[in-house]
Amino acid sequence: MRKLSLKELNRPSIEQFKTLEKAPVTLVLDNIRSALNVGAAFRTADAFTLEKIYLCGITATPPHREILKTAIGATESVEWAYEKNVAAAIRHLKGRHYRVLAVEQADRRTLLQDVRVEAGQKYALVFGNEVEGVSEEAMALVDGCIEVPQFGTKHSLNIAVCLGIVVWEFFRQWKYA
Repeated sequence: MRKLSLKELNRPSIEQFKTLEKAPVTLVLDNIRSALNVGAAFRTADAFTLEKIYLCGITATPPHREILKTAIGATESVEWAYEKNVAAAIRHLKGRHYRVLAVEQADRRTLLQDVRVEAGQKYALVFGNEVEGVSEEAMALVDGCIEVPQFGTKHSLNIAVCLGIVVWEFFRQWKYA
């Protein structure tokens, strides 16, 4: 067995990426403190051809050194917008018929393994602050809530890890189900 070279991976150029069919998923980052986590979100969005990222509140925006460090160029391929108010971003998406889902631990949630991605439906996934989680303002507006089950002693996953897990499941169902 041997590792493939970067050339053998045959990845699209940024121009080609922009013309690809996008997975019907948009990310909403609600007051993310770490620019490294924001960069990881860009890289994940690129990997799974997501439509867009909304950066809300205190979330850092490109070009930020730490975003660029982890995004490794994905800020050039993935469409993004800054919206100071997360509620405005959610209302905008709902007005465009997105089903908006918080990724949070809440009383009325659907465990990730029970989520069914519907063909033809667009989704917006809201990820919250590393300490406080998804804001109450956002929680009041979402259509539902997804929880990634956990079994250890910690209360939550790092946002970049959680985002990768959830996005993969949505992409997997969209592309392969």
